[in-house]
Amino acid sequence: MAKKKKLSLEDLGGFVFSTNDNFELEDTIEHKTLTPQNQYLEAHFSNKGRGGKTVTILKGFEGLEEDLKALAKLLKKKCGVGGAVKGNEIIIQGNYRDKVMTILTKEGYNVKRVGG
Repeated sequence: MAKKKKLSLEDLGGFVFSTNDNFELEDTIEHKTLTPQNQYLEAHFSNKGRGGKTVTILKGFEGLEEDLKALAKLLKKKCGVGGAVKGNEIIIQGNYRDKVMTILTKEGYNVKRVGG
């Protein structure tokens, strides 16, 4: 397999090279969680790669990982099932897409049903 060619400095993962011994990188990016009204989530249903077991996957959350985990905990508690946070996705065990969409809509999130 051919390796992907690096096209820009961003492809290097945010590295900064400098010959200045006194260089200090300023963290100008402000990390915060968007309000529920400004969030646009996608509710997916999947059973691929999980031994035929079904899961509901939420994608598109923009914010801090702590807030993502808190939202996942709320959904797992209200659905009465297990789940996990992987990457920037919430995975809920079972086909609870409609229930999750109802819960998120009541919380003020914009949720879109994706797939069959």
